[in-house]
Amino acid sequence: MTLIKSMTGYGRAVASFNGREFTVEVRSVNNRYLDCTVKLPRTLSFAEDAVKQAVKATVSRGKVDVFISMRTENGEDVTVCVNRGVAEGYLAAMRTLAADYGVTDDISVSLLARMPEVFSIEKPQLDEAELLKDLLETVGQALAGYDAMRTAEGAAMDADLRSRGETILALVSQVEQGSAQTVSDYRARLEAKLKEVLASANIDESRILTEAAIFADKVAVDEETVRLRSHLQQMNTMLSTGGAVGRKLDFLLQEMNREANTIGSKCTDVHLARIVVEIKAELEKIREQTQNIE
Repeated sequence: MTLIKSMTGYGRAVASFNGREFTVEVRSVNNRYLDCTVKLPRTLSFAEDAVKQAVKATVSRGKVDVFISMRTENGEDVTVCVNRGVAEGYLAAMRTLAADYGVTDDISVSLLARMPEVFSIEKPQLDEAELLKDLLETVGQALAGYDAMRTAEGAAMDADLRSRGETILALVSQVEQGSAQTVSDYRARLEAKLKEVLASANIDESRILTEAAIFADKVAVDEETVRLRSHLQQMNTMLSTGGAVGRKLDFLLQEMNREANTIGSKCTDVHLARIVVEIKAELEKIREQTQNIE
């Protein structure tokens, strides 16, 4: 079964390949779409797009930051070379300066070494294909830990959403029962009022039935509760299906809130109105959770 996942998570991996140690950190927060930023050394700049593709294969949405560093374990093999032409040019110029102006000829190796571009550093040619392979292996390890954290948090959210859905269903049942009782109570009050006004026990029964029917139609919440139950069932189906369902759940929550508001506008009884407030409170808690679902 595919589980829902949280948009927030963290993963870290450190791995060594061919004398190089890679450190990769992945962290993310909520975002409407996938926004991936990769920060890596200039030496690895060629790998940025490949790293983003690896993230995209794992993540559907969220603000994802990937931090990458690389350390050469035994020090990089470098060659320091003397730029003979540059050094000889400086040396000749200094000797001319001493001869022409009669100053002390105190030319030394340390003095010459401080001149710009006297030395050049040659680094070995990097095998980008090998570097990329090793880096992506480390990125994969970091993403695995990151995804495990998101999945664990997603499982907790799944349980919470289902629990709140059951709470709402129980409250909806109370509203349905209370709505029927409200109509019955209204009819009894209406009959008593008419008897009092007409001062007679012989009242028009059809009039009472008509008024009660009109009132029942105004306060009927059957359609809304049926749709609300259906939406809750859809939510459970989405949770069971798993995957990137965050946006779908967000839309479904809007529909559930619409039904709850309509029910609230039809409930004239104070007790039922309080139950509707509880339903809305549970829906708000579900909405807060869905904001963090991928």
